[in-house]
Amino acid sequence: MAEIFITGHRNPDMDSVCAAYSYAQLKNKVDPSNTYIPVRCGNLNDSTKAQFERIGVVPPVFIKDVKTRVKSVMRTAKQVLQVTDPVYNLVSLYGQSVHSSVVPILEGEVYKGLLSVDEVNSFVLRENSGSRPVYHFVVENFPKVLRGRFMKIGELKEFDSAIVVGAMRYAVFCKHIEALTENKPLLVVGDREDHIRRAIELQIPAIVLTGLESGLTSKVDFDSYQGTVFVSEADTAETLRLLRLSIPVTQLISKCPPIIQDDSFFEEAKGILADSEFRGLPVFSGDVWKGFVTRRCFLERPKTKVIMVDHNETEQSVPGIDEAEVVEIVDHHRLGAPKTRNPIYICCEPLGSTCTIVYNLFLRHHVTVSEQIAKVLLSGIVSDTVMLKSPTTTFEDFTAVQDLCLIAKVDDMRVFGETMFSSGASLANENPRRMIEADFKKYSELGVSFGIGQCEVTTLSDVDDYKERYISQLEEVRKNYRLDWAMFLITDVVKENSILLLTSMPILERKLSYVKESDGKYFLPGVLSRKKQLLPEVLRVLEE
Repeated sequence: MAEIFITGHRNPDMDSVCAAYSYAQLKNKVDPSNTYIPVRCGNLNDSTKAQFERIGVVPPVFIKDVKTRVKSVMRTAKQVLQVTDPVYNLVSLYGQSVHSSVVPILEGEVYKGLLSVDEVNSFVLRENSGSRPVYHFVVENFPKVLRGRFMKIGELKEFDSAIVVGAMRYAVFCKHIEALTENKPLLVVGDREDHIRRAIELQIPAIVLTGLESGLTSKVDFDSYQGTVFVSEADTAETLRLLRLSIPVTQLISKCPPIIQDDSFFEEAKGILADSEFRGLPVFSGDVWKGFVTRRCFLERPKTKVIMVDHNETEQSVPGIDEAEVVEIVDHHRLGAPKTRNPIYICCEPLGSTCTIVYNLFLRHHVTVSEQIAKVLLSGIVSDTVMLKSPTTTFEDFTAVQDLCLIAKVDDMRVFGETMFSSGASLANENPRRMIEADFKKYSELGVSFGIGQCEVTTLSDVDDYKERYISQLEEVRKNYRLDWAMFLITDVVKENSILLLTSMPILERKLSYVKESDGKYFLPGVLSRKKQLLPEVLRVLEE
């Protein structure tokens, strides 16, 4: 099962958000083998936000981009070890035919480190360093690696000791064991009464007895001994080998690898791991440990699956779309779709709204449209066709609105639309930059790059109150997007007229067929559509 994001264009308008939401509902019903998630790559405008609240549905969630992140390749631990577990368990894991190159070490549920065969190798090499190694023993680990039983459990549950084998003559033994004054040793010995008595006198931390098939024959009193006595069923050589592997795995953690956040970019994390000396790195979400990545995780970069609605050009889409896999396109604009590796489903029709296309897809798949979804689809169509007044409106848009009004139990489409548009922002009281960029589309034609923003209002009578502020911010937007020309279309959805504010471009302005009311301000009677009315006029001017 794959997660597939359905997204509209940047600076999403009502149609874009409603189409993404509704199409996700449809796809989840017709294709339950995948999960379709409606998302948006920009802020909701006030009108869209209010309409979703009015309908009672949660709008698509915001995503910054669709670039591949670490969480897409991160591994969750199937096998972990606790800090007190013996190294024997770690070695056993690596002895299995299939296993990850690192093993997470936890203390309860808290991450403490990652261990790989490199740490095991370092441990083995330390054994051959030439000096007598000192081990950190945990008493409760003895029966985890050795078959046997406790005769007595001492006061010390953990201790640091070298290992001494009581296989030499008593005098030599005493010399060796008494020389280890800094860390009293652990004694591995057979049924040797003198050696055991001397170990008791010195109160060494632990005695491991071997070769006692028929029990201890020596008459040794352990009552005064404060240490641990363990009887091993293995011979002395095997006991020695396994005792070394009884030390807790935490003793092998000597270095702290860099931490990777689960939302880090794929290439960034790959570079950090490649530049490090480690086989794997821990992955966190904030302060919470989530898993780990190894070098094998970065052999192939997975692509986020995306469906584009209400747009088909990468420049208008969610950041990172060039790294993603576009699997479908549902749109009603001119084609400028990205190149795809495989054939994909494309449904592009010259209709007034993408939501009309989505509604027709519900019908094509024989999926019932609920009252709530009908209101969402109706909102997108009424918004993009400006209550069916826009020249982009088609017969299919009219038909869809009639059907959806019945399903949504909307008696008057006009009242529905005016209520929706009245929830829009008052341009006089809003941040000009935010309003301009809320629905701003960029174009590049005939060597000229330009952008057009649009906002629907219910009156144009107050435009002069905020005109200068908006033209000033238009110039900032033009510079920020590195455009030659920037425009802002303010549309009165009640009287079906628009005002166009624009940055200075005298050589082109003088060719516009609209009435110039003042510097940077033009009156556009009967103009409602950016796509079908304003854009063709701008292209005509550029061609001339």
